[in-house]
Amino acid sequence: QVQLVESGGGFVQAGDSLRLSCRVSGDSFSFARIGAMGWHRQAPGKQRELVASVDTTGRITRYPDSVEGRFIISRDNLRKTVYLQMDSLRPDDAAVYYCSARKLGGSTWDLWGQGTQVTVSS
Repeated sequence: QVQLVESGGGFVQAGDSLRLSCRVSGDSFSFARIGAMGWHRQAPGKQRELVASVDTTGRITRYPDSVEGRFIISRDNLRKTVYLQMDSLRPDDAAVYYCSARKLGGSTWDLWGQGTQVTVSS
């Protein structure tokens, strides 16, 4: 069974950087059935929002305006890992960050990690 395992959250000051990692557990056959991957976040009292996505090749990435230019998603298929580099963090970036994945050819986020907390102090 495929699982998404996140790491890298923590407490930082405004303006600092963090890198989150999401490792896809399971064998290579299982990983081959993973499609696009992404990072979502959810702050208290707010809806979960997608902050970055990457296609299967790692070449096509998308971001909302709120993080464009500050966050970079990357994908290493050999290591079965997706990263989220977050720079110039702001207090409103504080949230629980979730790694997510679509099944190959799918259009919904079917797989989720357990989440990792990011706290940004002003």
